[in-house]
Amino acid sequence: MISSDLEAAAALSQTALVRGIGDAYDHAIVALAHSARGEFAKADALFQHALSLEPGNPSTLTSLAIHYRNQDRNREAVLACDEAIRHYPDYADAWLERGAILAAGGSSAMARDSFGKATQLAPHNPSAHAGLASLAAREGDAETAREHAQRALAIDPTHAVATNALARAELRSGALEKARALLDGLIPRLSYPSLERSIAHSQMGDVCHHKSDHAGAFRHFSASNADFAAIHENRTTGNLDNRAFVEALLTGLAPIDEGAWQKANGDQPAHAAQRHVFLIGYPRSGTTLVENILASLPGVAALEERPTLYDADIEFIAGNASQIAEGLKRFSELDASDLAQYRKAYWDKVVASVVPAGSPCFVDMDPLKATRLPFIARLFPDARILVMRRDPRDVVWSCFRTNFAMSSGTLEYTSLERTALHYDALMRLTELALQRLPVNAHFVQYHRLVQDFETETKAMCAFVGLEWSEAVRDFDRTATKRGVSTASVAQVNRGLYDGTRQWEPYAQYLEPVLPILEPWLVKFGYEI
Repeated sequence: MISSDLEAAAALSQTALVRGIGDAYDHAIVALAHSARGEFAKADALFQHALSLEPGNPSTLTSLAIHYRNQDRNREAVLACDEAIRHYPDYADAWLERGAILAAGGSSAMARDSFGKATQLAPHNPSAHAGLASLAAREGDAETAREHAQRALAIDPTHAVATNALARAELRSGALEKARALLDGLIPRLSYPSLERSIAHSQMGDVCHHKSDHAGAFRHFSASNADFAAIHENRTTGNLDNRAFVEALLTGLAPIDEGAWQKANGDQPAHAAQRHVFLIGYPRSGTTLVENILASLPGVAALEERPTLYDADIEFIAGNASQIAEGLKRFSELDASDLAQYRKAYWDKVVASVVPAGSPCFVDMDPLKATRLPFIARLFPDARILVMRRDPRDVVWSCFRTNFAMSSGTLEYTSLERTALHYDALMRLTELALQRLPVNAHFVQYHRLVQDFETETKAMCAFVGLEWSEAVRDFDRTATKRGVSTASVAQVNRGLYDGTRQWEPYAQYLEPVLPILEPWLVKFGYEI
């Protein structure tokens, strides 16, 4: 989705290029316009030419980072910023873009450092203060959020990021009317779909929810999701959407002989953790809560939603549906030496993510990693699998109303029907994998965990092989100390609370998708 300002600037630069007088700046601006429209190949060529005209130009490199961010190529985006900073360490825009990329990717501490550097270099740039405000608001630090948001708004009273951050701080503090006033002023000013308008509608939905205006809340959550879908519609062009990916895995797994998955040994490289846990389920099912419960115990390291199996992903489950099915079959036939190669690649990535080599226990948390259970079965046959379960109505409603960062899965949550269909597909894959694969799984029911915390956490620890202690009750402090990059950051930071039955005020909106969810309500033991 291209902004009117970028479109106007690109038109001027395109004229300069046609007349043969365009410079590196003009090439970069036209490239950014192509990138915003999803025309990535055209943008690539223009950026390449711009950098050939002026190698190391920090403005061009920062624009290139935006282009990479538009494609979710966040690592390359950060590297482009780093290259700009290497040439011009005091180029504030590169630090600012670096902070935005890292914040979007969940690297809050590094994002904060980059935004902080940008404020030092350009103290009158409202976007740098707005970035710090947005991070603080997301983490529940209302005081810091207000401080930086107000600095940004003193420079630019219309700044959308700062306004959203201040509204979130007021919302978290219970100042609903202040939040509403800020959002009432912001939303009409945002005339086309954008991330900030999506966030503003989501927060207005929260305001309406807290004031028991459930029709208004649903209307704003729907508007937020419509904007989210519109601005990311180019990201998946030519690729399987996530539900189609899950269905392809189901198709590929079903015909493979169960004996194929037994051909594995548990030998791990020297830098592997002594105990290994995968924590799966579905977004908004309680995985972030359980991750931080376990991470509160001595010797437990954890990562959240990282592509730790990237090497196997690229080799075996990339491409179209038939390629994915064929890739799973190839993986099931790997010999011991090939399996050892992918085990090492996994642990290399884990250790590179600042998890100590040979940790006493490592928790790999990713609610969608049921899609990797075939890999887990053969690569890590001794691993423990914790499977989170929560009332499907609460899960689907919570995914629909949550403002997620863009990922391969989050476009699936832009309507209740799409969310329910994706949930059903992943549950079918999870059930098939647990039936067919030699994995050791333990189910954790969210409602039991929050209502009988000690009993459920003791059962989890016994299954994993950890000694239970009162430290598990400090999960909120653990989350604050570690930093949480998932959408559950605010909930986990507030301590234990019962989030069951949140779907009930919105039952009328969920009614059309109940036939999709009913089999799972019955299977998981929830009342219909």
